Amino acid sequence: MTKKDGTSKASKAAHEAADMTRRMVCGGFAGMIAKTATNPLDRIRMLSQTGEHGGKGKKSAFDLYRSILHNEGIIGLWAGNGANLLRVFPAKAVVFSTNDVYKKFMRGMIGIDDKKPLPMWVAFLAGGMAGMTATAATYPLDLARGRITGKLAAPGGKQHHYKGIINTVILTAKDEGALALYKGITPTLLGAMPYEGIKFGTVGLLEILLPKKDEEGKGASPWRKMCFGGAGGVMAGLITYPNDTVRRMLQLQGSRGTTAVYAGYWDCVKQIYTKYGIQRFYNGVTVNIIRMAPNTAVQFGSYELLKQLSEQY
Repeated sequence: MTKKDGTSKASKAAHEAADMTRRMVCGGFAGMIAKTATNPLDRIRMLSQTGEHGGKGKKSAFDLYRSILHNEGIIGLWAGNGANLLRVFPAKAVVFSTNDVYKKFMRGMIGIDDKKPLPMWVAFLAGGMAGMTATAATYPLDLARGRITGKLAAPGGKQHHYKGIINTVILTAKDEGALALYKGITPTLLGAMPYEGIKFGTVGLLEILLPKKDEEGKGASPWRKMCFGGAGGVMAGLITYPNDTVRRMLQLQGSRGTTAVYAGYWDCVKQIYTKYGIQRFYNGVTVNIIRMAPNTAVQFGSYELLKQLSEQY
């Protein structure tokens, strides 16, 4: 190999590393924008899922909204958003960037041109693998966020068991051991594959069913991606919601103020079903659907826009 070839390969590797970093930063910021905009809906959905709202029986979304304002003030609607952002930036950075990497790899494997849309099963597989990669890399942050947002403080903001992501991680490890930071990771990993797979797969399917016109230009339209992303988020959220409820219950077990104990994933499913019935797995699903549409729409639209704006750098 000549010196020129070595320089060329090094330059190519440096370019690919810089492009990967750019995609990760775009994905991270896209996730942060979307999460901050929809955090109030997410807080209501989490309290509905966990039932840790200090009242008896099921509360409507509006009742939970009023309880949050009464007990914690308007800032309570963004409780856990700091933890959310610390979790979302690396999680979405990994999801969007590795999804692009997996799609590129699979294109090469099955011989599909870059200009042609991927089959739905390839988009599903790439998205699912990206979701599992991100979950494995950032799970303790997700658990901390779940414990902060999944409980409602007493009136006046008293008895808030966890204060911030670092405090939550430290208290969890201190009270329950370091392994407790991975409580609920099994259903989370199992849910990440179909959740991200369905989300990216739906976007891929819509790109096939509604192909881009030649006059639309080289890059994908952010508005187009927003619409497709919103539809993908609703589909994914609806189908995987029962699994998400189980993982939230597992995350809360052993935490301060929670008495429920589960032997594992299936024991949690059994206890919930025996005590509350099938409808308990869908508590908060309406709020989740309302939340998912703008959340994933903003994620996909922002990611596409930021990629286009940073392409020249």
